[in-house]
Amino acid sequence: MDWRKQKVLVVGLGKSGLAVSKALSALGATVIACDHKKLADLDLNGLDGFAVQVISGGYPEVGCIKPDLVITSPGVPLREPPLAQAREMGIPVWGELELAYRLLPDKVKLIAVTGSNGKTTTTALINQILKDAGCRVTVAGNIGIPLTEKIREIQPGDFVVCEVSSFQLETTETFNPHIAVILNITPDHLDRHETFERYREAKARIFSRQGPEDVTVLNYDDPEVRALAARVPAEAVFFSRQSRLERGSYTRDGEIVIDLGGGPRSVCPVVSLSLPGSHNLENSLAAVTVAGVLGIDPASLARTLQTFAGVPHRLEPVAEIAGVRYINDSKGTNPDATIKALEAYEAPIILIAGGYDKGSDFDLLAEKMKGKVKHLVLIGQTAPLIARAARKAGLSNIHLAGDFAGAVNQAASLAEWGDIVLLSPACASWDMFRNYEERGEIFKQLVRALEGGK
Repeated sequence: MDWRKQKVLVVGLGKSGLAVSKALSALGATVIACDHKKLADLDLNGLDGFAVQVISGGYPEVGCIKPDLVITSPGVPLREPPLAQAREMGIPVWGELELAYRLLPDKVKLIAVTGSNGKTTTTALINQILKDAGCRVTVAGNIGIPLTEKIREIQPGDFVVCEVSSFQLETTETFNPHIAVILNITPDHLDRHETFERYREAKARIFSRQGPEDVTVLNYDDPEVRALAARVPAEAVFFSRQSRLERGSYTRDGEIVIDLGGGPRSVCPVVSLSLPGSHNLENSLAAVTVAGVLGIDPASLARTLQTFAGVPHRLEPVAEIAGVRYINDSKGTNPDATIKALEAYEAPIILIAGGYDKGSDFDLLAEKMKGKVKHLVLIGQTAPLIARAARKAGLSNIHLAGDFAGAVNQAASLAEWGDIVLLSPACASWDMFRNYEERGEIFKQLVRALEGGK
């Protein structure tokens, strides 16, 4: 495509929209970028020097602009006026991920990871495995770095490990990773996708354009994921922490084992993994399967699994104060993620939860709290919903906090020697914060302030 002849409307000026605007301006396209936020509320850092027309405080009429192409940021629902208008007019609508894929150089080995939970940890772990094995690798995507932002750094033959969300996948057309990974599928983002079936179908787009030479890595233990194997046009390879597999990665006698046709090979003992929790064992098995497909040396792979430090905001230790451990799991943005966080610890937990309402059901989470959660401190839009589910499950130590700082202080006052104060909200952050990263960083600041006061 000769971008110098293209007029492009970019919808949404968050990280992805900014990366798209810069990349297309650099390629010579005529770029008009818009956002419903007012100009004072936008962070346009780095856009100076690029020929980009910015429209803020609302969306323009697509018919007046007459773009050749519309590119949307993943956070913008497809029902928003400029996207709906473009589709009605027959103008192509791509997401940032689709654009980035089309701009990748030839012979790039693309690995894409999706799932309701564990995407970031698994993406970062695969990236570290490849780095430790001496490969040239770029990590990007929903992990917080738009792939478009990294295009100029990527060379032919490089590895690219990309975390991809359902929001990104629903606007793909040609996106086709060499290795696709689906970790799990549990109800999430139903406020956007409306039904679980639509959410699952968005996830399934990760492998829909693959061919026989490609590979899809699937979680055998998740019924929704396992059922997708019948639809995969590529080679399907499973991982499991519960079953022994004829082909794939699994656990046997306390060891992680991989068998891709040459017989089972032991990688490392499960107890030697650096990351806690059964969910991180699943993430590690997924990464082991990808490494096996790529022919990574098992000894190098084992060293990475045993030393990988994890990612910020996912079961991140913050401090230990007066015998109480403080854990930042701000990336726990749905009930299933918080269930996994609770299962990672044996100590009594003071849980800080609540936030933006994505249409989640909190009943199962409330049941899983029994015997685990000593006190439940609730914040945000969903506090009444979680409190109702907790009471129905028989929990009584439920506390409603007026604000986030009050929640942290209240949790600290309730905690005793040997307890864990766990921020794992089971909800998105958008009712109180820009994103889960900001929520997690503020939690860490508040905890360190407690530490200074002891």
